[in-house]
Amino acid sequence: MNEKKSYTYKDAGVDIDAGNDLVEAIKPAAASTKRPGCTSGLGGFGALFDLKAAGYTDPILVSGTDGVGTKLKVAIESGNHDTVGIDLVAMCVNDLIVQGAEPLFFLDYFATGHLSVEAGGAIINGIAEGCRQANTALIGGETAEMPGMYKDGDYDLAGFCVGAVDRDNILTGENVSTGDVLIGLASSGVHSNGFSLVRRLVEDSVLSYDDPCPFDGDKSFGTALLEPTRIYVKSTLAALKSGHIKAISHITGGGFVENIPRILPENVSAHVDASQWHLPPVFDWLREAGNLEPLEMAKTFNCGIGLVVIASADGADETRKIFQQMGETVYSLGHVVKKSANEPATVVTGSAGSWGYATPWQAISTN
Repeated sequence: MNEKKSYTYKDAGVDIDAGNDLVEAIKPAAASTKRPGCTSGLGGFGALFDLKAAGYTDPILVSGTDGVGTKLKVAIESGNHDTVGIDLVAMCVNDLIVQGAEPLFFLDYFATGHLSVEAGGAIINGIAEGCRQANTALIGGETAEMPGMYKDGDYDLAGFCVGAVDRDNILTGENVSTGDVLIGLASSGVHSNGFSLVRRLVEDSVLSYDDPCPFDGDKSFGTALLEPTRIYVKSTLAALKSGHIKAISHITGGGFVENIPRILPENVSAHVDASQWHLPPVFDWLREAGNLEPLEMAKTFNCGIGLVVIASADGADETRKIFQQMGETVYSLGHVVKKSANEPATVVTGSAGSWGYATPWQAISTN
């Protein structure tokens, strides 16, 4: 008589030992992100954070969650997992800083079909690096091994961040007024939006991620596209202390023209002079490869501007100087004007040649 097989969780595709190994492997990385306010280590059922120890007197909590989108497919297909963790942190902390909040702690969710300690370690180490750049504590997370849900080698990431801002310092944009100045901070590349279109254009170009990059011969195509999202936390916190910033927009989904209106009162419009900066090489390649119309470019990609800051006219020079001292590439984008009847919330003017188009810039205005 055949004996009935005794099954283990590993027979079903879940390796608890590998999960434990990953937790142990990433503890030093998590410990390196510790900051004032942390009261517990990695591995508990919940993580604690002390706002009083972080220096707040009348704090409002600000929270956010985000992912990396299909940029993960570029990492998976190119076998380069080192930087998508930075992207994960950046997409969350940049959303908090635009409301004036200092990101305090971060948690990650890492789901995969079959856990590779090597790939998982690279991903979590990237998350820790992003947290260090943002001075944000990595205080917890979840690693889920789900065979049958994801193919071997596939994974998904989600990030969760909590920050704080003292009540009197919350940025709402309600005080933005005519004459205020638009300041742009350069992006590091595509960041983490628009990658479904990026991947389609790469596929149609018959190039692989291992091929030399057509716009940067010193890198592979995959490495160039995986340039991590820039984290603006430290520079923005420094600039906020000047007291001149009224609103900030993180240029993410919806691209350049659809994010600025999110921080404007209804009675004003942002007039942007596109001749103040040129499309970085990656965007120029995307524009040509996809024969993309101006509006499609501007509502899909950041087009070289990762953060738009609105400052008072009398404080704009000081604000620009602080950002430059903190290592940012800064552009003077334009001004806030009184909105006339039927005028869009964002109007882009200036030399069309700066983006390689002959189309008048009014064509990419948006309501």
